[in-house]
Parts: sequence; structure tokens; C-alpha cells
Amino acid sequence: MLQAKERVPNYKPATSKSWIEMGRVYAEIEIIPTRDLILAAEGHLEESKIKKSTFRFVVDSGADYLCINEHIKNQLQLTVLEERVFELADGTEVRFEIAGPVDIRFGNRQATCRAVVLPGDTDPLLGAIPMEDLDVVIHPRSQILTVNPDNPFTAKHYLK
Repeated sequence: MLQAKERVPNYKPATSKSWIEMGRVYAEIEIIPTRDLILAAEGHLEESKIKKSTFRFVVDSGADYLCINEHIKNQLQLTVLEERVFELADGTEVRFEIAGPVDIRFGNRQATCRAVVLPGDTDPLLGAIPMEDLDVVIHPRSQILTVNPDNPFTAKHYLK
């Protein structure tokens, strides 16, 4: 398999920060309430008033969803849309709030999704569904999150 830099002229990987600590992959993900982006686009909110922050997320392709904690939900003033029951790794069923929608950004990628709200200051988590929407991958050798080297300039999506 050819390396991305060999397939695409002038290929430069995204400069967003990602790293590994004690076997866990982390990445800095920017999160923005979608409501603020819509209000700004319609001229009802100044760009400088858009609430956005960057947080350190655990990257876990074995989990499904985007998960944030109560601190992030409150800081960004996210709306709770519903509650759902989830099964944890140990088989326990727990009810969590679903908030959003939010836009998430990593490198040159953006996606819109809802977020599961975990209690307290639990580490936020980037799961497989938003990873697929962003078209990002965990690099097998370096174990960092990176844009998909097969599609370095824009996310690729499938409708089949």
C-alpha cells in the first residue's frame, strides 16, 4: 500500500493534536453548539459570541457515540433533548441524557451529532460513529488519531 504522501501531491497531515498515554489514545476536539452556528449564519449572533471550546477526548473505536461530561454540557449551555438507556461494558444498564446537537472539529474535519452526557467530570469520549462521520482513523503504528490518509483533504462518505 502506498503512503498518503506518495498518493497525494503536497499532502500534509492535519495539525490537530493527538497523543497516546498509558495505552489510551487522546485527541483535542473542538466542540461547538450547532444552535450557535445556525444563529450566526442567520445574522442573529455575532461570530465572537459563538460558544466553542477544545477538550481532550479519549478516542475509542470500540465505543459508539460522542460522550461529553456535565461540565462541558453546562459550559456550552447545551439543551437536553432526551434520555436513553445504555449498556455499559460490564452489562449494567444506565440512563443518560442526550444533549446537542453539537459540531465537532478535528483537523480539517467537521461533523454534527448529538452527545451522551456522562456524570461529573468523566473524560469525554470520541466513539466510532462520530469518527466515521469525521473520516478519521487511529493510525495503526503511532496510535494517534489522524485524518484518513486515503482522503486527506475532505471526509469521504458513503450512501450505499
